[in-house]
Amino acid sequence: MGVDVMRPSMRVQGHRLHRLSLVAVEILRAALSHAARGWRVFPLRVGDKRPAIRNWESRATTDPVRIRRAWARAPFGIGIACGPSGLVVVDLDGPKPDTVRPPEWDRPGIRDGADVLACLAEQHCAEVPVETYSVQTASGGEHLYFSAPAGSRLRNSAGRLGWLIDVRAAGGYVVGAGSVVRGRRYRVAEAPVAALPGWIADLLEEPRPPRADFAPLLEVVGRRSAYVAAALRAELGNVLAARPGSGQRNDTLNRAAFALGQLVGAGLLPYGLATAALAQASAAIGLPAGEAHATIRSGLTAGARTPRRTALEEKA
Repeated sequence: MGVDVMRPSMRVQGHRLHRLSLVAVEILRAALSHAARGWRVFPLRVGDKRPAIRNWESRATTDPVRIRRAWARAPFGIGIACGPSGLVVVDLDGPKPDTVRPPEWDRPGIRDGADVLACLAEQHCAEVPVETYSVQTASGGEHLYFSAPAGSRLRNSAGRLGWLIDVRAAGGYVVGAGSVVRGRRYRVAEAPVAALPGWIADLLEEPRPPRADFAPLLEVVGRRSAYVAAALRAELGNVLAARPGSGQRNDTLNRAAFALGQLVGAGLLPYGLATAALAQASAAIGLPAGEAHATIRSGLTAGARTPRRTALEEKA
């Protein structure tokens, strides 16, 4: 969790902080308060909304000792990793001077993201979900905090819910209350964190990809070689086990493509068949088609350069 790339300018002895400014002390208290709620925090660059550390989602923490150590170095802003914290945050923004209003929202009474949310609630015969923990942002917008539904697959989105509304969930973070950005403080309106309304969850839920059925493919391969069919089944299983949000999908796909590429290079598995099987598996775990195609091609090509030797070849 420590800010590895930054040189410490302050010292911590036990729980006593030395040479911290009043602003830094207030930010540290806010970070500890967020952590006490079970929200995983990490430092943002001073006066900025960008992370001060790499791999912030995996390094975000609720550990008070690590938090004190990190924030003792400088008055960093507070990032809250939404996914690990079980949060879905609805970000209501205002239009910028050069913002082009979409035709569907070019109507009287629609001025900002809050108006859009109110309109959406009315369309779904629901109350506007403002009775929850919220934070006023430095730009005058508002963050509405909600607890993520059990088993949620919700991820970040921009404009998916509506104009001037972004959503921070798995894979995203928000600037926490107490942070100071460009001289302006993020201020909290205390309230219990409400559950995410079902109608919002439904609008944000991504359609589940079709279930991959490799039985016909494996049957065809098995007629030629049980060994190759077993290897193909194992690699496809590895890809399917890399679920969204794990951060391992692309790497797992690359390793599987390399392994199958070795079979392609040995003449044991047709290139087109391996490509099609891996493409189907990557779609099933939600990888974008363009990203998956590049990874599959790279992995198969690299693996084919080092063909796999079978047990019979090794005995010869």
